[in-house]
Amino acid sequence: MSVKLSLANLDALPANVGRPGYARADLSAGILHFGVGNFHRAHQAMYLDTLMSAGKARDWALVGAGVFEGEKKGRAVLQAQDWLTTLVEQEADRSEARVLGSMIDFIKPADAPAIIARMAQDDIRIVSMTITEGGYFLDSSDRFDPTHPAMVADAANPGTPVTVFGMILEGLRARRDAGLPPFTVMCCDNIPHNGVVTRNTLTGLARMSDPAFADWIVANVSFPNAMVDRITPATTDRERKILADDFGVQDGWPVFCEGFTQWVLEDDFPLGRPPFEDAGVQFVPDVAPFELMKLRILNGGHATIAYPAGLMDIHFVHEAMENDLVRAFLRKLEETEIMPNVPPVPDTDLNDYFDLIERRFSNPKIGDTVRRLCLDGSNRQPKFIVPTLRDALKGDGPVEGLALESALWCRYCAGTTDSGAVIEPNDPNWDALVPVALAARERPQAWLEQKAIYGDLGDDARFAEPFARWLGMLWDKGTAATLRTYLGDG
Repeated sequence: MSVKLSLANLDALPANVGRPGYARADLSAGILHFGVGNFHRAHQAMYLDTLMSAGKARDWALVGAGVFEGEKKGRAVLQAQDWLTTLVEQEADRSEARVLGSMIDFIKPADAPAIIARMAQDDIRIVSMTITEGGYFLDSSDRFDPTHPAMVADAANPGTPVTVFGMILEGLRARRDAGLPPFTVMCCDNIPHNGVVTRNTLTGLARMSDPAFADWIVANVSFPNAMVDRITPATTDRERKILADDFGVQDGWPVFCEGFTQWVLEDDFPLGRPPFEDAGVQFVPDVAPFELMKLRILNGGHATIAYPAGLMDIHFVHEAMENDLVRAFLRKLEETEIMPNVPPVPDTDLNDYFDLIERRFSNPKIGDTVRRLCLDGSNRQPKFIVPTLRDALKGDGPVEGLALESALWCRYCAGTTDSGAVIEPNDPNWDALVPVALAARERPQAWLEQKAIYGDLGDDARFAEPFARWLGMLWDKGTAATLRTYLGDG
């Protein structure tokens, strides 16, 4: 018989389930976080829970926030269990469950006045966010896009914002007007130089309606860069059932993740911060080498296995790694084209790092899906693949594997797998991508003419020629035969 998760039932949980080493009444707020999804709860919320259980950071509890109506469903689930989350860490040889209690409130999503008022209170010293790579309103050059309709709307109506950045601006404005120091804005998304990007989007929006306020933000608000890493798949009935059957806990929205976690952070918090280093966070003067390594080797590696696996109807990531062709494609591309374009990282051996990545991708218990890795390629390819491709061409290095990866993504966006199965829409721009991918079957250059993704790279024959060749082979012979050719086996 499983136990329904709630504060009242904590003591009734099975003995093999960890629980907070503190009372909820001992906590007070310090951080407001936008984007209370699985990654946030497996990462920042977990680090805070670890500190709180050790008697630290109890005045840094989390207040959740969101800007989309769809987030109300998750909030309702968490509210029904007193904001508690069960975190299940899974490795091939172990599974461990613990209840996290580091979040103490979750403001009703899309309630801008309430969210702004909460940010304006002096106990909130950090505002953090996980809003996905596509949520920063960037153009094809990764610069702030002032023409985006959401930014135009918030700039025209700054007092009634609907975006994260519009709400943060109003929270900062309220603090400035009240004579309170500004909170630190901490990005936890997988974006190169994520603190800088967050600052540029926030000040870019401010400058559209109040240039003086934008200057004040530049002079007074801190945006530390960070690199975050933990494989955290979406929650389905599969995870809820495993939790109930194996651990005896009923949780409407548990989080399953791998055992590995990493957080590299710059120490720039004028109003203070939790002692994250005591929970394993690595503070460094410059995050850039770590984030570049992760974005290219891990995120680029995810893209490398995603599209061939998707085209071959493979469901789970660990099943993709069990496929000899996919696994060999990943290793060859990493060793010959990706890792040679990753600069040295302090105290890190890139070959050891890739070996770790390979083991993490192969974890049979995570249940991460290939479809999740294929998601949002129009935003992810320009961040995880195209920069490596650009550097390889600049250094006159090989790009056959990167061209094949790009061709695999194009073939996936045509909307059917090799078996003819329909691929359901899997990108915010899916309706625009599909006709271009279908046109590229006859004229491959059509795909590379997407300047928002490739810029001028499509004009470089060193990339365009192998891309066209691989794409033609994918259509004519299929994914498996094409991978064998690349690997020298066919």
